[in-house]
Amino acid sequence: MAKSEHELTWKDLEIGCIVTDPGSARQYESGTWRSQRPTYDFKKCIKCGLCALNCPEGCIGPNKEGHFEADMFYCKGCGVCSRECPTRVITMAEEEE
Repeated sequence: MAKSEHELTWKDLEIGCIVTDPGSARQYESGTWRSQRPTYDFKKCIKCGLCALNCPEGCIGPNKEGHFEADMFYCKGCGVCSRECPTRVITMAEEEE
């Protein structure tokens, strides 16, 4: 007999399943949690995309000019992008209120 949705436990979940509604992460503004924000000096940018590859939130993408930039709606200000940037394009600055 199949279990109803309310009778399932964590042991019944398949590997790699998503527990929340699909795509629901996009509706949560997580950028309000940060105390620092990335700032950019695009003159030094070589458009390598290492910042985007290493962003734990996946909130960095190319802008119109092809430079990579964080979406401040989702950016938590962790600074990983700044540490991984080989040309030091990204620096972290205190968030202003």
